[in-house]
Amino acid sequence: MKKLIAALVLSLNALAILLIAPAQAQQNPQDTVWIQVAARPTLASANQEAQVFAAKIPDVAGFSLGGGWYGVLIGPYTREDANRVLQVYRSEGQIPRDSFIALPNNLRNQFYPLGEDAAQATQPAQAPQTAAPEVTETAEAAEATVETATAEPVVIVPPTPTLPDESPAEARRSERALSRDERKDLQIALKAAGFYASAIDGAFGRGTRRSMSDWQAAKGFDITGVLTTAQRQVLLDDYNAPLISVGMRSITDQQAGISLEIPAGEVAFNRYEPPFAHYDSTGDLGVRVLLISQRGDKSTLYGLYDIMQTLEIVPLEGPRERADTSFTLEGRNSRFVSFTQASVKNGEIKGFTLLWPAGDEARRTRVLGAMQASFERTDGVLDDAAGADIQQDIDLLSGLEIRKPKMSRSGFFVSADGVVVTTADVVQGCTRVTLDHGYPAEVLANDSQSGLALLRPTQSLAPMAVAALSPQSPRLQSEIAVSGFSYEGVLGAPSLTWGKLADVKSLEGDTRVARLALTAQPGDAGGPVVDTSGAVLGMLLPQSAQGRQLPTDVSFAVNAEAIRSAMDAAGLAVQSSQPTGGALPNQALVLQATGMTVLVSCWE
Repeated sequence: MKKLIAALVLSLNALAILLIAPAQAQQNPQDTVWIQVAARPTLASANQEAQVFAAKIPDVAGFSLGGGWYGVLIGPYTREDANRVLQVYRSEGQIPRDSFIALPNNLRNQFYPLGEDAAQATQPAQAPQTAAPEVTETAEAAEATVETATAEPVVIVPPTPTLPDESPAEARRSERALSRDERKDLQIALKAAGFYASAIDGAFGRGTRRSMSDWQAAKGFDITGVLTTAQRQVLLDDYNAPLISVGMRSITDQQAGISLEIPAGEVAFNRYEPPFAHYDSTGDLGVRVLLISQRGDKSTLYGLYDIMQTLEIVPLEGPRERADTSFTLEGRNSRFVSFTQASVKNGEIKGFTLLWPAGDEARRTRVLGAMQASFERTDGVLDDAAGADIQQDIDLLSGLEIRKPKMSRSGFFVSADGVVVTTADVVQGCTRVTLDHGYPAEVLANDSQSGLALLRPTQSLAPMAVAALSPQSPRLQSEIAVSGFSYEGVLGAPSLTWGKLADVKSLEGDTRVARLALTAQPGDAGGPVVDTSGAVLGMLLPQSAQGRQLPTDVSFAVNAEAIRSAMDAAGLAVQSSQPTGGALPNQALVLQATGMTVLVSCWE
């Protein structure tokens, strides 16, 4: 134990050497700041946390933050000292990485420490000096502190705030000085606290007075129906606690030409990648903010609306609306909620995106409201060339990851209203199946034994071509081709791979499966196998050697008869090809085969 204490002292001495500074002149309290290291929802837990921090670092204090939250802070310091202390303590692991500088006007009643220490806590802490007390004395003091910290937590009730000596008449006079907006703010805060349910009109009638009396009773104040200056501050502090907890602060991004409030305790500027200014997460919540800024017109705005919905940061589930000159997008999943707004004015598109963790809806709503209410356009727009040196990636758009499906395979249309045949594996374990990325489809049938699945789009489609199943058995060694999205949609269009029919049965003798002499890619699975007349002989199956290493030019396809049986079982009409007596020209065959082929994607 003594060695541990000595090590602690040596660590503090090292910090003292790093932070040594000349004695500071007496500071105005408004020139000082704090470092917030923790926030807890109960007084008991915050008090215990403060004692734990006080056992290892100096200048620990605890304050009420409002809204039922209690903060553990260190300080106060001058701004310069605070920046250095924050850097050193973070690097040593003494305080959490998400600790941040807090302003004194955001702090309310102090609950730790009490007595003389509390009185001294309002003075700026001096930078530690190089001369340290004798190790043995310091060790004993530290040991006593540790023992106190490990004892049963003591719940300290914060003192009742000392209110200005305002009589009801004086409170009314100070109330009359409030603007209409300030009076509305009080009604909004009362409504949020559950005491007011009428219109937000700034008029203090009987309903507002009754709600004020109820609030005073709940807080233990004298019931007068008129809030004193201090009581109004307590009410507003409680209401603004969610904003205080994330360090809401107004910023102006001159390059983006945008001014607004952001949760500065959780995000910080990282980079420009037009049309976005990235403010990435700096705290444990995982909050992110993007500012949107680019030149453009309505067409550009509509294009941005479509592009945003292809990004991972905009989940598929959630309301979205596009108006004449603006749009909003909200997306939700089990991990986060994303909200985007943008509008075009005078040839400039500006807006923002807020990403917030799921399960923290009340605080997200307050932060989002503050961002929307404070959003202003200023001069300037992001330079299109800004961030031109960023690493290019086909899976990224301006530094944001494009949403990618879990798996993509090929399929082909077998009816004029868009029913698709595809491979069974592509629809397994999916929360959503789409055709060509944008058209949702439902699974009509899925037979893992045959390897076939049937899909119907949720809206009718008009395919360029519809598969006609061959009514006759193909000839061995005849020329065939597979149409498919070989690289799972990366190329954007299907392509043909040529080969030959090696056998009308599988290696195991299954007559429903044909063997092909053809080198296929994973994305080709589910695509139509056609002969030179354009008739569909079958559907390419995924590569599955079942533990055997087969040559690369060996592939398998479920035949047309198996496809016909699956469609009959699903009650679908089958279109059969008529013998043409000859091969199609190459260009016509390519158009026929690729026209019936569609990309099938599985999304989680």
